[in-house]
Amino acid sequence: MGSRRMTAAEDPRGQAVLLLRLAAPLQSWGYASAFNRRETRPEPTKSGIVGLLAAAQGRAREDDISDLAALRLGVRVDQPGTLLRDFHTVSDYRGRPLLQSGVTAKGVQKPTSPAKYTHVTQRYYLQDAVFLAAVGGPGPLIEALDDAVRSPAFPLALGRRSCVPTQPIRLGLRRGGVEAALRDEPWQVSEHARNAHCRRAGGRPARVDLNATVDDDSGDDVLGDVPRSFDPLRRGFTSRRVRHVRVSAPTGIRNPDSPDQLPSGHDPFALLGW
Repeated sequence: MGSRRMTAAEDPRGQAVLLLRLAAPLQSWGYASAFNRRETRPEPTKSGIVGLLAAAQGRAREDDISDLAALRLGVRVDQPGTLLRDFHTVSDYRGRPLLQSGVTAKGVQKPTSPAKYTHVTQRYYLQDAVFLAAVGGPGPLIEALDDAVRSPAFPLALGRRSCVPTQPIRLGLRRGGVEAALRDEPWQVSEHARNAHCRRAGGRPARVDLNATVDDDSGDDVLGDVPRSFDPLRRGFTSRRVRHVRVSAPTGIRNPDSPDQLPSGHDPFALLGW
């Protein structure tokens, strides 16, 4: 399906779907993180997507996000990427003990006891992952979000501020439901990845099977990643039911019957077996 802009009037139910391409050298979708260990889910969380959309619209942390949290979400894994552990150590260059979070009656941080000179933290990221997110809901709200992502009020990030997305992130509006959009949208990987898929498949397949997760009130899995508020004083989450599916999506590989439209014959990674 094309990326022509769709208005709410074109769907008799007044529903629309916004497609987002989430790709970056690094992504991190926080989940069940605590203290000095920051985990990432293997795919984008609803909290992360809602936060991205809220940032695009310029909403403050204290603003109501119930309308965004209520939107239906589907995420397709076009390229799972690999897990990266970022290992940090922190110490005081003067050789002094590190301070703890507790403070004295005068508001001065206390030194660690027993004295601690090195603090270790671990952060996890997804490297070179590509996801297709479909956000469905009332046409006017989805159209407003489409406009906001096109010209965001705040910089957009994929889970953490340091995880800047590659372009394009906005793929436009679609008709139909979330799952249909995930099934119909072409595979969002690089030409190199498509060529590698052709070599593995021994041909040029028209479709590829991909994993996806969609909101479903009768789904058999539960994820606790729906944000109630981003206000630092009222942060909280609730759960959603989801269904894990396999969708057959177009590969986007060019027509093999047209010699002038074949994938490039030169692949610099071919000798490496990639």
